Amino acid sequence: MKIILSFLILLMITFSVVAQQDPGNYDEAKISPYTLPDPLVFNNGSKVITNKDWEKRRKEIYKLFSEEVYGVIPSWKGEIKMTTVSRKETALDGLATREEVMLHIKNGDKQLNVLLLIYLPHSSKKVPVFLGYNFYGNQTITSEPDITLTPGWVRNNNAYKITEHKATEASRGLFVTMWPVKDIISRGYGVVTLNYGDIDPDDRDDFKNGVHRLYNEKHDSTSWGKISSWAWGLSRVMDYLETNSKIDAGKVAILGHSRLGKTALWAGASDKRFALVISNNSGRVGAALTKRIFGEPLDFMHEAIPFWFCDNFAKYTGKESLLPVDQHELIAMIAPRPVYVASAQEDLWADPKGEFLSCVNASPVYQFLVKEGFPVAAMPPVNHPVFGTIGYHIRTGKHDVTPYDWQCYMNFADFHFKRKSK
Repeated sequence: MKIILSFLILLMITFSVVAQQDPGNYDEAKISPYTLPDPLVFNNGSKVITNKDWEKRRKEIYKLFSEEVYGVIPSWKGEIKMTTVSRKETALDGLATREEVMLHIKNGDKQLNVLLLIYLPHSSKKVPVFLGYNFYGNQTITSEPDITLTPGWVRNNNAYKITEHKATEASRGLFVTMWPVKDIISRGYGVVTLNYGDIDPDDRDDFKNGVHRLYNEKHDSTSWGKISSWAWGLSRVMDYLETNSKIDAGKVAILGHSRLGKTALWAGASDKRFALVISNNSGRVGAALTKRIFGEPLDFMHEAIPFWFCDNFAKYTGKESLLPVDQHELIAMIAPRPVYVASAQEDLWADPKGEFLSCVNASPVYQFLVKEGFPVAAMPPVNHPVFGTIGYHIRTGKHDVTPYDWQCYMNFADFHFKRKSK
């Protein structure tokens, strides 16, 4: 029953107002011709010739994404302290050590508290980890009954008896299928997760809560939206992971699903400390090409979730051809670090083909830097993953994170972190 409820609420997370909106285009024949910007050509038309040129071009692309899409992430000069909330060395039937850590993120006299849930396999060496947000709190990703309810903002939901944006007991264990923690631990990886609402509420709050309380902000057309806030939060968690003696901070893979997949890509482009980046069904303004105008329409985003982006992004609604960047460049900015993009066959809202084409069009940058990019030019069959420095699969099923996805991600991480054969 809990699995059914979790799937229903996952659909609600993504499609809560779709029925009231233009459902978008789902016909390839209706896609107008479009031109993608070349990530290896500067805005003035000159070409990238050297690695130094690429770094300059990368900054040029990053500035455009910051000012025209996600919003500028402010610099961070604060401090982070931590408190251990709980520790259990025999978690998951003795497979792992589990810690709950409260991060106290301080900027002067202002403070934001963020609760991490950490599972690490027993090891005499530092371990690589997967870091990602969850949607309804740490208590949702595991069947262990003694996990602290997340203290941060969560979405109201009658099925979970959430009416005041506070986590409830009814939400325990609802998303265990999205987080196969035992399998991950058994493969030698740790898990670090937190509720994305701890960093910033996912609603129209005029940017007055969460991380925004740490800054004295004057909002303008380039100010950061929620995706930039959540990306900022992953970087603050990374600040802490670098101090944890049990974690290999050089092998931190970030991943995200749906809106949090968009976040993972932007965080990976914004912070080079993340060694590997995974986008699961991130769709429009995530991994999928915006100029294709397929699936989720920009006018829906502008009406339903404008706060995810900076105000400037709204001016491209119905004028996608004028957008100076596209999502293949977001992936390209992660180069030469490995990135994995995953699609689902029935998730047309997220435009699987557009996600695949972003990988194809990001590949020249990887080939320029490391000689290996995306290994295919044609979309692979369903359930046949391809690995290069860019990895990709499209699986059967809908908008979700499945055990199959996780097996692919761990195989990809094995290949890049441990240099095993494909």
